[in-house]
Amino acid sequence: MAMGEIVKDTREGRQSIVGKSMATRDAYGETLLELGKKRDNIVVLDADLSGSTKTGKFAKAFPDRFYNIGIAEQDMIGTASGLALSGKIPFASTFAVFETGRAWEQIRQTVCYSNLNVKLIASHGGITVGEDGASHQSTEDIALMRVLPNMTVIVPSDGYETMQVINAIADFYGPVYVRLGRAKVPAVMPAEYEFKIGKAYPFHIGRDANIVAMGIMVSIAIEAARILNDSGIDAGVINMSTVKPLDTGTLLNAARSCRLIVTAEEHSIIGGLGSAVSEFLSENFLVQVRRIGIKDSFGCSGKPEELLKLYGLTADDIVETVKEALKK
Repeated sequence: MAMGEIVKDTREGRQSIVGKSMATRDAYGETLLELGKKRDNIVVLDADLSGSTKTGKFAKAFPDRFYNIGIAEQDMIGTASGLALSGKIPFASTFAVFETGRAWEQIRQTVCYSNLNVKLIASHGGITVGEDGASHQSTEDIALMRVLPNMTVIVPSDGYETMQVINAIADFYGPVYVRLGRAKVPAVMPAEYEFKIGKAYPFHIGRDANIVAMGIMVSIAIEAARILNDSGIDAGVINMSTVKPLDTGTLLNAARSCRLIVTAEEHSIIGGLGSAVSEFLSENFLVQVRRIGIKDSFGCSGKPEELLKLYGLTADDIVETVKEALKK
């Protein structure tokens, strides 16, 4: 199936989360509620942001399994760790910038060092938080979580994949960090897609270039690939939703098949997806790599679409990068 056909397929009207254009945080709230109905060992913690993280639905349905810790992210991680030790599966949610920044020491020392079964679900990742500005825009969270031993790092591309991610990590033992967004994102994953931790999804492997993307950048990469293909450049797109552990098999296959790898992420180019891909390829297969992302700077206040343009995260930016790199 061609890439364009896949995207068209997912946007047909269906009475489910499949094909819906929605914020990944909304998909999390819906899925968490359904998961709570099926499993009474699921508990949820929040740092006084349940309206924004969408854990409020779970709180209303299961008040005895919901803990509003208040504006105290370090306490939230400690409490989640204790619940994990007692046999519960805690989902601890707050904004990405607060979960990974304020509570990094607790995540390292308590959750990861002891390899506890704590699920860290962070909303408002990246610059598409929008008008809240740099203080609330997390552009370094993937780097902070990826460096920790025992931590699994996932960034779903749309609502349907988010639904599958939340169900998958409930069955997976160990620390997991899932980054979600505030802004609505287009549906891109096909109905037959099945998420598996550590497995990427190649929409198409290109002969000239392959764009490896995560989160909101997957839909933007697909748009860029269409433009490139129309201009005679065979460009593929890979949804690398699991950043750690990286799907090195799919990545190596893509690198061997083309002349250029481009990474695309709503995150700093330092320490995130671009770094993970570059680190692996530098030791295993030498191919030209270009990183699309935030270039060592903080965010700023603005509408999501304005910020994506300001920081060079549009389809046109990817197209320009691919064309310039292929000339070399």
